[in-house]
Amino acid sequence: MIHISCDLCGTDLTACGQPRYVVRIEAFPGFDPTSITEEDLDADPMEAVSALLRQDENLSSDELATPVNKAFRFDLCACCHKKYLNDPLGRDLSRTLDFSKN
Repeated sequence: MIHISCDLCGTDLTACGQPRYVVRIEAFPGFDPTSITEEDLDADPMEAVSALLRQDENLSSDELATPVNKAFRFDLCACCHKKYLNDPLGRDLSRTLDFSKN
């Protein structure tokens, strides 16, 4: 039997018969297309590729291997799902934390 628990509170979702909600989050760079100009059409695409390669020459292998896209998947119980829908970015949580002024 597959064991599924809430990724926030740890409630066992397989034993209690609660509904399970799946939250998927994907983070990726935004792309805002611009209009194509005559200058874009006249540009040499191989020169653009060479410029990108020169730009990446100084990066370490760790920097080059760092993924640009990242996807997350979470299983939530009904209560945590409701909390998530009310504050998906966790803004309220960050306001309630009281850090000392060290």
